Amino acid sequence: MRPRQWTKNGIVFLALIFSVGQEYHLSDASSWLPKVLEALVAFACFAMVSSAEYLVNDIQDVEADRAHPKKRYRPIAAGLLPVSTAWAAAGVLALVGNAAAFVLNWHMGLVILGYSVLMLAYTYRLKHIVLIDLMVIASGFVLRAMAGALAIDVPISPWLYVVTALGALFLGINKRRAELELLEAGASSHRKILEEYTLPLLDQMGSIVTGALLIAYGLYTFTAEGLPKNHSMMLTIPFVLYGIFRYLYLVNVKKEGGSPEEVLLRDLPILVTAIGWVSAAGLILIFARA
Repeated sequence: MRPRQWTKNGIVFLALIFSVGQEYHLSDASSWLPKVLEALVAFACFAMVSSAEYLVNDIQDVEADRAHPKKRYRPIAAGLLPVSTAWAAAGVLALVGNAAAFVLNWHMGLVILGYSVLMLAYTYRLKHIVLIDLMVIASGFVLRAMAGALAIDVPISPWLYVVTALGALFLGINKRRAELELLEAGASSHRKILEEYTLPLLDQMGSIVTGALLIAYGLYTFTAEGLPKNHSMMLTIPFVLYGIFRYLYLVNVKKEGGSPEEVLLRDLPILVTAIGWVSAAGLILIFARA
């Protein structure tokens, strides 16, 4: 079920963070507590449906995972988890996750159902189509952000969707690059789509997306509706800039980046940067709107 990868589902809390001082106030627990609970339910729903997708993916990729130096230790690839048990768990998780989403909010339910269908299509077909595979990954993150806004019934800036999509593309491109470097000649035996990518191509794509990501986030901080009118959100740009540079350093110098969620949990500078961004954004939204 890859609980470490549940950190990706933290995207659902973005709408909650950016609603501080606008849709609710921290001094009024009756206004923010229900929204926190709804956001937590959205997170749990995504944790369940994404875990179901991971199980199905591991079933389909069992032979390729056995050729990978790290993924061969996954329970299904290592023969520790029976395939029948994995199928049963995936079915239960998908059913409960989608049902809970519809109970909370039918709009959010449709988004999570759409995510589930998209990820199934990715597992069986779309991950084998060059470039489309990366765009589908980015779409999954955008759907998470959308579901987070729908769960607590607040509007969310289109800029945030753009930044989320570009951020996901940034991670996806660098993950492909890390896999190519790690596996070298055996890359295609693990992930066939890697035959379609080269390091120069990924470097060019990465440069384009990195620049677009920085520009989009910068524009978001001082043009998005609902943010403080004094443009104080621009103070969070250094956190984003350092986080991007640090991640590129880890991918290109330390040869890490094959698992972005592990980088987040293991690399102290990245973790501190993430906490710093959340803290700075929260304080700005609280006091600039006070």
